[in-house]
Amino acid sequence: MQQAQTAAAAGTPYLNINNIEVIYDHVILVLKGVSLQVEQGKIVALLGANGAGKTTTLKAISNLLRAERGDVTKGSIEFQGVRIDQMTPSDLVKRGVIQVMEGRHCFQHLSVEENLLTGAYTRKASRADIKRDLEMVYTYFPRLKQRRGSQSGYTSGGEQQMTAIGRALMAKPTMILLDEPSMGLAPQIVEEIFEIVRDLNQREKVSFLLAEQNTMVALRFADFGYILENGRVVMEGDAKELASNEDVKEFYLGLSSAGRKSFRDVKHYRRRKRWLA
Repeated sequence: MQQAQTAAAAGTPYLNINNIEVIYDHVILVLKGVSLQVEQGKIVALLGANGAGKTTTLKAISNLLRAERGDVTKGSIEFQGVRIDQMTPSDLVKRGVIQVMEGRHCFQHLSVEENLLTGAYTRKASRADIKRDLEMVYTYFPRLKQRRGSQSGYTSGGEQQMTAIGRALMAKPTMILLDEPSMGLAPQIVEEIFEIVRDLNQREKVSFLLAEQNTMVALRFADFGYILENGRVVMEGDAKELASNEDVKEFYLGLSSAGRKSFRDVKHYRRRKRWLA
């Protein structure tokens, strides 16, 4: 904590990704000079279509690339002013950085509460501390408290996503990398999960970098946003400004100041890639 305060006082971004390049299988270039920052206590949205490089960016930060034959070949990644791109994923968890993978990864055969308790495995905490943290998770996710004894594989998609986030919270992170939290969920559940993310950010002071295709929902809850296309950052800015940007609305929603456009017009717009001009 003292190190984080020192870095903040020195004006160093909490999380700093500087011009990274990621290559898979020594030949496939996926990220091309990506730079972004997350300030302490902020929610930053990483936006883009499927295949833009959002998940690869998160895995580069959490050092999960090597399991998929990927590697950061250029640039640097720093957390609290310290290089982390050569650390192990478990070391990063101990430092307070944890990734919630897309697809609502849970231990299907374990109960909801057993899943949550696995999140505290890396901590040297007393039973009393773990019990208190478990109750904290249930405060944010009351639905999980109702289903605490249920086998995770038989819970709903929304409950599994809540379980995955709750398990991350049990590791006492200061930075959560949240990958596609809305994927496959009903709009009402998506709204509920994003509201919980905002509460965790404001009350528990957890910083978030979230990768999301649902641009307008993400920008409504985020402080800042980056848009990726083909492995490059093509636009960045304050979340409210991005949400009102005509290019963003037209590219992602087929909307413009003139109203909704036809699919043919949207395809033509995407070919023009006005923001890359």
